Order: sequence, then C-alpha cells, then structure tokens
Amino acid sequence: RVQLVESGGGAVQAGGSLRLSCAAFGYTSSGHCLGWFRQAPGKEREGVVFISADGGTNYADSVKGRFTISQDNAKNTVYLQMNSLKPEDTAMYYCAAAYPPYGRMWCRQSEFNYWGQGTQVTVSS
Repeated sequence: RVQLVESGGGAVQAGGSLRLSCAAFGYTSSGHCLGWFRQAPGKEREGVVFISADGGTNYADSVKGRFTISQDNAKNTVYLQMNSLKPEDTAMYYCAAAYPPYGRMWCRQSEFNYWGQGTQVTVSS
C-alpha cells in the first residue's frame, strides 16, 4: 500500500552538499510522520531528522544546523538538504514513514514501519 523511494545520494568531498529526495506512493502527506535514518557499516541505525504529522521537526544534534528537511505536499515528496558534509556522514540513508497514535502528532522512532530502499551517501576527506 505504501512505497517510499529515495534518490539523490552520491559521492561528495567534505564540505560539499547533497539533496536527498523521498517520493511516497500510496501514502497521504497528512496524518503521518516522516523521517530520515542512516546506517554506516558496522554501526547501529540512527535517526537523522523527523517531521511530525503537523509539520514539526526534530533534528539529531550531529546534523543540526547542517541538514534541513522539507516537503512538497503536492508531489508527496520529502527532501533532505545536507550541507557542510563530513566523512562521518557517510552512510546508507533511509526514508521512513509512520502513523502516530490517536492524540499525538509526533512519532517515536520505533513507530516507523514503512521504509525506502536506501540511498548511499559517501563523503571523502
């Protein structure tokens, strides 16, 4: 019913920028949360940034001030603008979606059940 497709990953030098896109199919832009996660080889998956069902955002401290999430409701697409990239940003990046429980507009990380296939971001020093 829900399909998420990421794109925009690639290789970039430290200090460079990339913009990731996540197109959602069969999924409304309202009443759900969206998020970006990343996972480097041998490391645990970590949340990068989340956007709540009412548009609020929450960024991981490691990317705050460098990454920006945005969405185009007409295209049902969410973006992740990544600036001032560092080698430690190297990871597979995943787009995910979740439905919050009744009475909540935000979502816990454990509630993200719909995932894209991932797009690789590699930052060289």
